[in-house]
Amino acid sequence: MENTFFKISPDVLKAADDAMKLCASELKKIEEIQDYNQNKMLYAFQQAGVSESHLVASTGYGYGDRGREVLDEIFAAVFDAEDALVRHNFVSGTHTLEIALFGVLRPGDKMLSVTGTPYDTIHPVIGINGEGDGNGNLHDFGIDYGEVSLADDGNPDYEAIERALNEPVKMVYIQRSRGYSLRPSLTCVQIAKIAEIAKRKCPKAIVMLDNCYGEFVEKEQPLAHGVDLMAGSLIKNPGGAIAPTGGYIAGKRELVELCACRLTTPATGKEVGATLGHNRELFMGAYSAPMVTGEALKTAVFAAAMFEILGFDVSPRYNEVRGDIIQVLKLKSPEALVAFCKGIQKGAPVDSFVTPEPWDMPGYSCKVIMAAGAFTLGSSIELSADAPLREPYACWMQGGINFPSGKTGVMLAAQSMLEEGLL
Repeated sequence: MENTFFKISPDVLKAADDAMKLCASELKKIEEIQDYNQNKMLYAFQQAGVSESHLVASTGYGYGDRGREVLDEIFAAVFDAEDALVRHNFVSGTHTLEIALFGVLRPGDKMLSVTGTPYDTIHPVIGINGEGDGNGNLHDFGIDYGEVSLADDGNPDYEAIERALNEPVKMVYIQRSRGYSLRPSLTCVQIAKIAEIAKRKCPKAIVMLDNCYGEFVEKEQPLAHGVDLMAGSLIKNPGGAIAPTGGYIAGKRELVELCACRLTTPATGKEVGATLGHNRELFMGAYSAPMVTGEALKTAVFAAAMFEILGFDVSPRYNEVRGDIIQVLKLKSPEALVAFCKGIQKGAPVDSFVTPEPWDMPGYSCKVIMAAGAFTLGSSIELSADAPLREPYACWMQGGINFPSGKTGVMLAAQSMLEEGLL
């Protein structure tokens, strides 16, 4: 593999060449998914009649913002939803999920997480282990929480879910992505099986999906297979590395409206909210999202193949079915983890000269190291890597706006480890 601009050792270049040969057929499969989802997005834009007038700004209350309404229509179409709520003023994926949870849950309701303990930053929203109590979380409002542990192999324990649903619940909560765990991410097939159990055992329950990192990874959509409501962040897959902030909620119309009433007011719902000039970026990001997601998937598959060749355990393997864009690399030591992240940073288009260091990040119980030289702060559809400094010293890598630069970033991470004597 030729690399004219970066100092990469022959050993790393050979491993990269071998990885490309190993994963060639997987890259082809990803391109087929890209093609399908990109054309679905194009069709959605055309059916919605997108015009220049939809890209302009609104101010004040934002009454009659046609762009805001059409963007909701596009997201609903590509996600096979009845309706969607796409807004720049969702400040994070966690905030978007919080709006969805508070939008549909009421005092006395029970929320059941059926994919084990959710991601760290949602703990204070729910009140898991008392986190966030007193600050207005679900627990403060009298909403009960329970969870079903995953099976020993990290997949959903369907029999345990069946047993847990012998008691009525208001919400069956699914986290698609692995978070900071080593369990597999969920495919639409698995999500559909959970939804089928939920509908059979508790027909009135809302099946809610945290879809972060899972958008456009497959041709299928969870909302077409039993999920009632799902949410995600626009600085992950569906923002296409162009949206500067924001999130989306999509699903059944009445549930989306409840979420809109939580975001604004019960009297105004989706009818207000100035877009302040963000429409153009959100439309462009949505349009680019299927292609950019595919490039991130290619980067992940390449990283899995290359680091497997280099002797590391990876999850998923290069040829395994994927439910999200995240690649886990088990790097064996804190030193290797830090060296990997330093190399990823060196492959960034922004702040490539910065050296990432572990720090006490809000919402996490131990030091975290993050490499993310991104155009949008915190964007994880751009190539990034992060990990808590705790055993088993695994690194969670995701993103890549385009495969050539993503591939280079992975090689520079390996080169960094080699230079530290860790490869």
